[in-house]
Amino acid sequence: MAMKLVAAAKVRRAQDAVLATRPFSETLQSIFGGLVARLGPGDVDIPLMTARTVKKVTIVSITGDRGLCGGYNSQMIKKTEARCKELVAQGIEVELVLIGKKGIVYFSKRDYPIKMTLDCGQNPDAKQALEVSKALLNAFNSGETDSIELLYTKFINLINSEPSTRTLVPFSATDITKTSDEIFQLTSESGQFGVERTDLGVAEPQEFPNDMIFEQDPGQIINAILPLYLNGQILRTLQESVASELAARMQSMQSASDNAKQLVGRLSLEYNRARQAAVTQEILEIVAGSEAI
Repeated sequence: MAMKLVAAAKVRRAQDAVLATRPFSETLQSIFGGLVARLGPGDVDIPLMTARTVKKVTIVSITGDRGLCGGYNSQMIKKTEARCKELVAQGIEVELVLIGKKGIVYFSKRDYPIKMTLDCGQNPDAKQALEVSKALLNAFNSGETDSIELLYTKFINLINSEPSTRTLVPFSATDITKTSDEIFQLTSESGQFGVERTDLGVAEPQEFPNDMIFEQDPGQIINAILPLYLNGQILRTLQESVASELAARMQSMQSASDNAKQLVGRLSLEYNRARQAAVTQEILEIVAGSEAI
């Protein structure tokens, strides 16, 4: 029970971290939507939004650093392996960026090309996300890779989490401007933990007056915003994965406590039966002896 409460406290901190990044990502989404609406479709050539013929894919896989969290790590490892096999079967080259010790240990012992490794930790920060996003952007801009996919664990509730896949680069204007967001809050009532889900909707595009003059070309502004957006998305998914891991650990600790209670109950019942049988046997022996006399 104590370990469950510790995990619950860490889940709350992880959720607070997610909420703290929300205003920044919402503002970026709003400004990007306003710039795209101002420029119109197809008016600007944005390298990070230009699709290429895919010959090589970089897969970013997020696992945990520790165990005792149910199937959290094994599910992500299986999904990563399945995605690698699917791409290789299509004749597409694959390389891995591994975040989390469990994934690093597993794939390092097998024949997988690994570009970068990084510990996940319990408190992902902007510096950690920036290190990953810089490496990914450099690989894409240099033509080293043609697409970047992110595999992470989407937080659904305290019981369920879902291994998910999304394409990070090249960006899609529709995905950025039309994707809604939602937040989760850990609650407790009558000693039971629960989760409240809130759908925040899509950030409204920033409205720019028609007579506004930009000092820089809007295309350059978008090129400057996209790396910030990528950094924010990586940080957000790291935090969501950590929240999913901690929630899975909470359930594992609860299951361990429940199993221990059931085991104690069964052992107590067997002990009482054995004791009762021994007492009955002694009584029968005493009665048999008295009858013989």
